[in-house]
Amino acid sequence: MTEETGVYRTGAGEPVARATRGVPGRSSAQIRRDMEVQREELGRSVDALRGRVAELTNWRRQVREHRRELIIGAAVVGFAVGGLIALRRR
Repeated sequence: MTEETGVYRTGAGEPVARATRGVPGRSSAQIRRDMEVQREELGRSVDALRGRVAELTNWRRQVREHRRELIIGAAVVGFAVGGLIALRRR
C-alpha cells in the first residue's frame, strides 16, 4: 500500500483495493455500511480482473495483434532448425 494514496497495488502496480481506517466507537450500522461498500468494490475489482484475464488469454486476438512478431519468430526458428539439420548431415 502506498502511504500517499492509501491504495493497495499488485506487483505489477495495478490498483487492487483502497485501504480503510477503522474508527473506534463505530456503530454496527456504520460497520455494515462499510462492509457493503467493500463488497461492491470487491465485485467491481473481480469483474475488472475477469475482463483483463479474458483479454490476455484470448490467443486468437494475440495472434492477430502480433502477427509480424510471430512470423519473424517462426523464420528465426526455421533457420535455426535448418542450420542444425545441415550441420548433422556433414
